[in-house]
Amino acid sequence: QVQVVESGGGLVQAGGSLRLSCTASGLTFDAYTMGWFRQAPGKEREGVSCISWRGSSTRYSDSVAGRFTISRDNAKNTLYLQMNNLKPEDTAMYFCAAAQRGFCPGSWSENEYRYWGQGTQVTVSS
Repeated sequence: QVQVVESGGGLVQAGGSLRLSCTASGLTFDAYTMGWFRQAPGKEREGVSCISWRGSSTRYSDSVAGRFTISRDNAKNTLYLQMNNLKPEDTAMYFCAAAQRGFCPGSWSENEYRYWGQGTQVTVSS
């Protein structure tokens, strides 16, 4: 059974940093491209970042590029999202997802991702 579990969320002031983690089990982690998505209250879920199965390729949404860094440790079956210079508009539930492909999809379509975690809440105060 595949399990995807996010952690590391919390409350932080604007300008602060957080690092999210996502651990996946029950799948061959290094055979999956991994992504981070987020959903703010009253808004649709949106793609934030993606990393290829070996970590050689990454992708970011315009809203987080230059502030967030995605990485992975395949030996630990773990995905990370380092979030710096956080803004109140980054407040959302953050989700980790796994896509059975080698490289990031050309779109942020959720349909590309097969397995999802339950999310971890990030709240940025002004």
